[in-house]
Amino acid sequence: MIVARGFAATLALAAGIISTTARAAPNLEGVPRYAHIFVIVEENKNYDQVVSGIDAPNIAALAKRYGDATHFYGEVHPSEANYVALLGGDTFGIHDDDAFYCKPGSTDPACWSATRQPGYPDHTVYAPHLGDQLAAVGMTWKGYYESLPTPGSLAYIAGDPTALYASKHSGFMNFASVQHDRDRASHIVGFDQLEADLASGHLPNFALIVPNQCNEMHGLYGAGVPADCIGSNVGPLIRRGDAVIGKLVGEILATAAWRSKQNFAIVITFDEGSGPTREGCCAVTPTAASNYGGGHIPTIVITNHGPRGVKDDTPYNHYSLLRTLEDAFGISQHLRHADASSQGVKAMSPLF
Repeated sequence: MIVARGFAATLALAAGIISTTARAAPNLEGVPRYAHIFVIVEENKNYDQVVSGIDAPNIAALAKRYGDATHFYGEVHPSEANYVALLGGDTFGIHDDDAFYCKPGSTDPACWSATRQPGYPDHTVYAPHLGDQLAAVGMTWKGYYESLPTPGSLAYIAGDPTALYASKHSGFMNFASVQHDRDRASHIVGFDQLEADLASGHLPNFALIVPNQCNEMHGLYGAGVPADCIGSNVGPLIRRGDAVIGKLVGEILATAAWRSKQNFAIVITFDEGSGPTREGCCAVTPTAASNYGGGHIPTIVITNHGPRGVKDDTPYNHYSLLRTLEDAFGISQHLRHADASSQGVKAMSPLF
């Protein structure tokens, strides 16, 4: 667990390093070009549960020092489709947590809804995702998943106690181009590879970082689950996840890439809110089972050369974040709902 004093010192050091460095000129939609953006996804918590600082002092400190998207929303409940939306600009009809390989009529136990849900979609998405866009322009991406059994694993769930890794929190694995990628093992990796990459400085342009289900504030149930991982122990679960965030952010801020003149951002977001509420914005459709709004969630933007102390009350969601990522990497063609300007989807430029 990270020591609070050490984390505050890291933040202060980072602030001092960047204070004399000029911000890059805006490019697409007022978003500067970025060399690296790392998105860390947490689970199932409402904005007020986290940014209040009662149980999440590290995240609250980051929100205050850097950028706080105060009106950010998920697309749907439960988890899986929000990860897919972040990467592909659509939920593609998914509104359950079934395995990425499930299809209509599947009888696999991991496809529980396949024979029960009208209009059940293929959970393998045959459409492009952000990683495809990046590869097309010569840029790199990785998904870092804590407790992933092996690099490139096609496991649905894995790890003791009771499934620390769950592919429903992967996002990338839902896409056919990832499932069939001959280099999948270099794109879908564990936290051991994250530690190695941070130490070596060989960092992808884009990274999606997902802690395991004990460390991302999701929680688990069953024999052997630690008290601060039990899903109903909300305060301890948030504190555990917040400590992990503090450690991850501290490690990224300690890299040479963060201290360089190139633009680097860390985004901390959540998949959905903690309850069944349908708050949403920006190309969501309240009557659509798979796109009706997933609750009011925290999203914090940390930049090495960008704005400080910003509270942005513009309505945003994961489609907005995808659009911003595309802009930041110089990609002008936005995927699906990320392109829905007429429905309120806009770049998060004030925070970058």
